[in-house]
Amino acid sequence: MPKPPAPTSKEAKAAAKLVRQRQSKERRQQMWQAFNMQRREDRWLLPLMIGVFVLAVALGVALGLVAVGVWFFAPLGVLAGLVGAFVVFSRRIQRTAYANAEGKTGAASWVLEQLRGAWRVTPGVAANGQFDVVHRVVGKPGVILVGEGAPNRAQGLIAQEKRKIAKLVGDTPIYEIVVGNEEGNVPLSKLQRHIMRLPNNIDTKRMDAIEAKFAALGARPTPLPKGPLPQGAKMRNLQRATRKVRN
Repeated sequence: MPKPPAPTSKEAKAAAKLVRQRQSKERRQQMWQAFNMQRREDRWLLPLMIGVFVLAVALGVALGLVAVGVWFFAPLGVLAGLVGAFVVFSRRIQRTAYANAEGKTGAASWVLEQLRGAWRVTPGVAANGQFDVVHRVVGKPGVILVGEGAPNRAQGLIAQEKRKIAKLVGDTPIYEIVVGNEEGNVPLSKLQRHIMRLPNNIDTKRMDAIEAKFAALGARPTPLPKGPLPQGAKMRNLQRATRKVRN
């Protein structure tokens, strides 16, 4: 059976262009949907975005009049206004997402998996029947154990996990974080920033070696939902999965 002819460079470029156009269209649609959802929940979104845009344009025009270059500074003001409005939108939608996720099982793992850079996140390395969970992060600071749920129980789970891995990681620092709003805890909205500010103690080669040791343990992480689990939703399934992993 003859092989189909290989695509020419023009055909490959055209196909790649179509893929990029489709992906760009999907991103615009997602952004528009997110904007409409946020606008319905946040009555200050549009006034703040419009205010930032108008202020930036006004500053651009004012600078142009002072510097006798209004045709140069006015477009810059428009561009700065668009960027500023988008930043306001991003911050407001992020704040709403954190507020909606607060206190829900899987919220911390959802935040951790959005870390940018060389971070190895393993959700649900320890859990109990009350939906208190510990997640493990390996990064340049070392090993970070993040607990979510009732603070006292989460701290106990972290202590157990720390004892289990202490010999494996040797002198690599182990950080303990409990997500919550009580004294000594780290709020969900500040979790990423808190982790990113930890000092660098190990390199990528050491991270790979630690990950290999964890993989050799063969322990199965607790299955968690993709994103924060709505309160009361599918709790029986999650509880059953937790018991299986513990046994």
